[in-house]
Amino acid sequence: MPTFAEKIIIIKMTSDPKQKPAEKENLHPRNSHRAGYDFKLLCKGSPELKKFVSVNQYNDQSIDFSDPNAVKALNKALLKHYYGVDHWDIPEGYLCPPIPGRADYIHYVADLLSEINNGTIPRGNKINVLDIGMGANCVYPLIGAAVYDWRFVGTDIDPVAIRTAKDIVSLNQGFQDKIILRLQSNKANIFKGIIKQGEGFDITICNPPFHASLQEAQASTAAKWKKLGINKQPTSLNFGGQKTELWCYGGEAGFIRRMVEQSAMVAHQCLWFSTLVSKKDTLPIIYRALKKVNALDVKTISMTHGQKVSRIVAWTFLNQAEQTDWRSKFWPGS
Repeated sequence: MPTFAEKIIIIKMTSDPKQKPAEKENLHPRNSHRAGYDFKLLCKGSPELKKFVSVNQYNDQSIDFSDPNAVKALNKALLKHYYGVDHWDIPEGYLCPPIPGRADYIHYVADLLSEINNGTIPRGNKINVLDIGMGANCVYPLIGAAVYDWRFVGTDIDPVAIRTAKDIVSLNQGFQDKIILRLQSNKANIFKGIIKQGEGFDITICNPPFHASLQEAQASTAAKWKKLGINKQPTSLNFGGQKTELWCYGGEAGFIRRMVEQSAMVAHQCLWFSTLVSKKDTLPIIYRALKKVNALDVKTISMTHGQKVSRIVAWTFLNQAEQTDWRSKFWPGS
């Protein structure tokens, strides 16, 4: 019988560093953003983006990614052009995440769900996804609902984030019946109080707060700016982010460990659990926690976005027969 460690599957998307591909080959094959940003096309649909676009040192059109307003304008344009989100805005200082990486997460979990569906990605409102810590931006539910027609429940401990996400959903036709928002009133809980009795989710997703303090978050931003050739001390974070979005007690490792422990309490109400993992050093901590709660299968998906390497860790408490039963019960006709 294979050991716990032997059951961990590593999936990597790599490209030859000696070549300069026409596409961003590290992105998932179905990712709409593999061809990069077509600013001419984006500005045509979102004219407000134009004032942030200029020619960079490589003679390419780009924006200043250290400018939060420029990043927000780019996100608005991307969400409108690729995902049909005509109205999107977030309060000042809230997390404005890079869209291509968020889309990758959605595409990879779609692949994961296809494994028990004869290789076919299940689509439509029979698929229910739980987004833990959705944030004010509501990006994962918007992308997943637009691309795969899935239904989402988005949660957060911040009332402002929930109100903002509700405004985004209500202003965009076609999303109202696909995205539900729930406030987590107890900060110590992740699933309790959110997953209702008799309710089931095909997968849970999470982009956890990965810093342990504001100082750590600012240091990380300074390092990113240095790589971009911007030599200044950050007074803000280029992608924004409130305390609950970027840092928490114990940082990424502490949050994910708690999530793993609490996932065992709803082990048979979710087909798969998953989380984004930013730090490689967090992986051994996660694997130990998963072994402790007797997770039956664990998969690690490695992703590369530019100079950033991250991964998705997914786990399930259901054996193969139970997974097949889940498919028959919740995905009839798929």
